[in-house]
Amino acid sequence: MNILFIDCGISGIAGDMSLAAFTELGVDLSIVERKLKSVIKEEFSLGTKKVLKKGISSTELVIHTEEEKHSHRHYTHIKKAIEESDLEEAEKETALKMFETIGSAEAKIHDSTLEKVHFHEVGGVDSMIDIIGTAIAYNTLKIEKVVCTPVAAGNGYIKIAHGLYPVPAPATLEILKDIPLRKTDIQSELTTPTGAAIVRTLANEFGNMPSMKVQKIGYGAGSKDFKSHPNVVRFVIGEQ
Repeated sequence: MNILFIDCGISGIAGDMSLAAFTELGVDLSIVERKLKSVIKEEFSLGTKKVLKKGISSTELVIHTEEEKHSHRHYTHIKKAIEESDLEEAEKETALKMFETIGSAEAKIHDSTLEKVHFHEVGGVDSMIDIIGTAIAYNTLKIEKVVCTPVAAGNGYIKIAHGLYPVPAPATLEILKDIPLRKTDIQSELTTPTGAAIVRTLANEFGNMPSMKVQKIGYGAGSKDFKSHPNVVRFVIGEQ
């Protein structure tokens, strides 16, 4: 059995970190980019750069886009773009599940409906690339089971479109319901709504690293730097 172990117990998880980690597991980013261009019609390009995070060599995702940083899209627009794209059915299904997870959380928080949800932080090209790119990458590797550590979500406060909010952000916490969280003293957002949706969609169980023969290890870097730990998510793929 092909198993993916997601280690997000120290520095949480975000969409860009996930896609970067998948590239270290052997996913071809140029193929991901080509597929993404059938969904996202704006101009963009993808790349990676090697970075050191507290001594750990890892990969950071680099996105070049002409779009304003905080573009907004409705859930229905994103859903339609995915459904009408050239993605394979399994890729569409995974991506739609992730967006539906975020949309349902946002709808509950704002007392709205899934159809009317207006994405702020996750409606821009960057977030669409993170989520749909991760869905493509995941399906590329023919993974049969995903085990994830309890999730480090973070603490403190974050400024978002609606103002100053506690960490974990309300959408993140809603998505992480019933998922074990790991205590951390870091005053920062460690897990984003996109990261939470990836874990919620992909993970079959939560706990320590399962018994398996490790084949590849991928480190996906976040943009922030912390004094106490490397800001990376670790993806381990192996056979059971």
